[in-house]
Amino acid sequence: MAGSAKALSQGSAAPGPVPEGVIRLYSMRFCPFAQRTRLVLEAKGIKYETININLKNKPDWFLKKNPFGLIPVIEMPSDKIIYESPITCDYLDEVYPEKRLTPADPYEKAKEKMMLEHFSKVTALLYKIGIAVRAGESTSSLEGELLEKLGMFEEILASKKSLFFGGNSASMIDYMVWPWFERFEVFSVTHLLDHTPNLKRWKDAMMKDAAVKATITDPETCKTFAKLYYAGNLDACDYGL
Repeated sequence: MAGSAKALSQGSAAPGPVPEGVIRLYSMRFCPFAQRTRLVLEAKGIKYETININLKNKPDWFLKKNPFGLIPVIEMPSDKIIYESPITCDYLDEVYPEKRLTPADPYEKAKEKMMLEHFSKVTALLYKIGIAVRAGESTSSLEGELLEKLGMFEEILASKKSLFFGGNSASMIDYMVWPWFERFEVFSVTHLLDHTPNLKRWKDAMMKDAAVKATITDPETCKTFAKLYYAGNLDACDYGL
């Protein structure tokens, strides 16, 4: 996983060609969306290098990689470029089929994609809670909404009678939702899992997964990053280095 540890900023030189046999990931150490792609790369044992991007002060050349200016972006030695976290992850699963993370059955695959759409409501509520906390406002109503949304995922695990959403081991859907569960402590909502025993058991199991261990960030480090980032600190992306 060679590449840049420090995030590249405005004025930095663009990296050279992607080495043969390697995928380049444009990322940022604390980004949950980029972590999705990192999880899949790790889970599938794909050789990659990481180039971190300063999201507060992006290099001009990065906008040529992704006009949206967002991460993750993956780049191949053939100069092919793909962005958006679910798209990069699906691509990697198709091109490196040795350890498939998505179901072979089209209906089961569609069900997981629908589940991911529902999870977008969970992430939206988490960010609303973060905004409320920074503003010194009550989060009780938002936490109630979040618990209601989490109830759907609690029921899915109960109906599957399996430890993971994908079955007996972590799969694509588990990795797609994990980064936000990892940050429950950052959003101060870990206590909600006391009402969802299946989700709590799932979270404990995910913490033992090799790909999760390889990409996890200490909650206190993540909290400090968030404070710096939302305060407009241009060096927030390099916190802890």
